[in-house]
Amino acid sequence: MKISKILLTALMGIMLFSVAANGATKKIVLGFAQIGAESGWRTAETASVKSAAKAAGITLKFSDAQQKQENQIKAIRSFIAQKVDVIALAPVVESGWDTVLQEAKKAKIPVIIVDRTIKVKDQSLYATFVGSDFPLEGKNAAIEMAKLLNGKGNIVELQGTVGSSAQVDRLKGFADEIAKSPNIKMLASQSGDFTIAKGKEVMESFLKKYGNKINGLYAHNDDMALGAIQAIEEFGLKPGVDIKIVSIDGVRGIFEAMAAGKANVTVECNPLLGPQIMDTAKKLAAGQSVPKWIKSNEGIYRMNTAKKELPKRKY
Repeated sequence: MKISKILLTALMGIMLFSVAANGATKKIVLGFAQIGAESGWRTAETASVKSAAKAAGITLKFSDAQQKQENQIKAIRSFIAQKVDVIALAPVVESGWDTVLQEAKKAKIPVIIVDRTIKVKDQSLYATFVGSDFPLEGKNAAIEMAKLLNGKGNIVELQGTVGSSAQVDRLKGFADEIAKSPNIKMLASQSGDFTIAKGKEVMESFLKKYGNKINGLYAHNDDMALGAIQAIEEFGLKPGVDIKIVSIDGVRGIFEAMAAGKANVTVECNPLLGPQIMDTAKKLAAGQSVPKWIKSNEGIYRMNTAKKELPKRKY
């Protein structure tokens, strides 16, 4: 009888150890299909996701699509084949996701859309969107531009990657609001692909055509604005003075430019979404419901407060 009790106790101990060990090693696996590294904002988002995954004890499978949708689709299919628990997608463009997300749904893998929205026929193909209000960002940028120009002047626009929700919504949000200032005229609007180099190149073409007629620049992100600042200076004008500059994101580089008097306003779009993504992934992996839109907290920053805010910037 004593031997049986000893054996039973030992067996129970082994079983408990096994359960504990399995529980300790069982981690949530998150597949993240990132757009690329086209800007300081994007790099900051990637760093935030990687850091937050580590802190949350989540195994991260990361893919850099180099700004190509086909690479993101391949990555998602790879995540499905690997049977990850949750997929996060920062979509390079809005459309073209229905088929691959249907495959994820069939595999019962919840999908988190990150920082850019998508257009799909079936809204159940993704669990939630974690990110900003792009139309509101465009609207706020227009309000700031109208103030800077006192409701009158000529402006040019550097659009983001064509077809991305950030480009589409920031374009419309700005256009709808700036229309309330009929004495502000849009001279030209062209994509700068969200990069410093392309922003500079397109701004050079604007300056070559319009020169001193340009009173303001609206850029869909700070990186393009930074490229445009270089072009404006090389043209012999003073950015932030001769040409007022309003952009979106809130990266450290634009704060440095504002502190130097070379840019006027940045409408924040927070890239530090890692903690929110990990919290959402945990809930989805546990079968919990989440809001369809999880918004990030953001503000508006101007030239006169840039020096004070600069030390606080984390990206």
